[in-house]
Amino acid sequence: MKLTVIGLGQCGSRIADHFARLNIKAKAERKAVIAPQVLAVNTDQADLTGLRFIKNDYMHRILIGLRQTLGHGVGKLNEIGAQLAKVDGDKVMDAIKAEPKFYETHAFLLVAGAAGGTGSGSVPVIAKMVKERYISKPLFALIVLPFEHEQATESRSVYNTATCLKSLYDTVDAVFLADNQRYVRKDSSLISNVETINRQIVEPFYDLLCAGEVTKGKFVGSRTVDAGDMIASIEGWTAIGMGRTVLPSFRFPWEVSKKKFRDKALESFRGTQAMDATLNDLSITCDPKDAGKALYIIAGPGRELNMDMVKNVSDYIKELSPSAVIRGGDFPGEKHFIDVALMFSQFSFIPKIKDFYEQATIYAEEYKVQLKETRE
Repeated sequence: MKLTVIGLGQCGSRIADHFARLNIKAKAERKAVIAPQVLAVNTDQADLTGLRFIKNDYMHRILIGLRQTLGHGVGKLNEIGAQLAKVDGDKVMDAIKAEPKFYETHAFLLVAGAAGGTGSGSVPVIAKMVKERYISKPLFALIVLPFEHEQATESRSVYNTATCLKSLYDTVDAVFLADNQRYVRKDSSLISNVETINRQIVEPFYDLLCAGEVTKGKFVGSRTVDAGDMIASIEGWTAIGMGRTVLPSFRFPWEVSKKKFRDKALESFRGTQAMDATLNDLSITCDPKDAGKALYIIAGPGRELNMDMVKNVSDYIKELSPSAVIRGGDFPGEKHFIDVALMFSQFSFIPKIKDFYEQATIYAEEYKVQLKETRE
């Protein structure tokens, strides 16, 4: 599947930068193009300068609202971010149209942090513009939720998150939710944590996007997961994750062809182990029983993938989501691991989202009272 990725705000632009990295990696390792167009949109000039993989020109790193912000952001005021996106949104539309390979892409992915100003304010506006102009292409959003300490101490972050999600949900076809707190390593430095989190957020997309775009026969699975499978499996609130089992570093050829019964049993169980890791690393806390759709892909060396492994994973997902429509396949693209990438979609209820809506309502009422007292 090929995506046009648009990062909005500081968080969104940095995650989009990692999608650009994955595209470079896919070209080098698998001769596949998965994100031919990646754009970063921001009101902060310094943030755009710090990106590493997105092309360094004004058609790929787009600065909006320069006259109003002087290139220094909007200070978490998402209503200003929305206003600037309405004024300068044409810059983004022009940049999309300028890419020669744009019409090869299957869908759009908008990426933003929900707690900030530029990202949370601009993503619903840009989503509406894209949806109106490119009716035939699916439109997805990847929204990053704030840390627990932000939720506890910064009322504005909670308000921004709730208004962003509510404004966006009815416009896009699906919203991937990524909870920052699920990726935190408390013994790591702040810079290391943020960089690691951004990598972990995009990594589950890698095999899913590559599977249908590879050009070499050795990377084509017996059941290919392509763009059609993904588009049919993504709707509404969506969780995504990836788990990994490391394979033995070296084995003699006769050890591969003549396995002991214990080794054979362990080989089939590796998919289940990776599946367990995937469930632990889902991007948002959710109950798979509430999902209406599920999509999985098992990646690993071709000689390690077998029917028992696929059946075990498929049965596992069916137990977790008995009412979900399940699609899946295999991808002989990894060399040293068994990876399981998994999406649960079409959720009717996500506890974390309900909490944000309730807290935002309280904040709005308190703000009205404060505003009234100030005027009096």
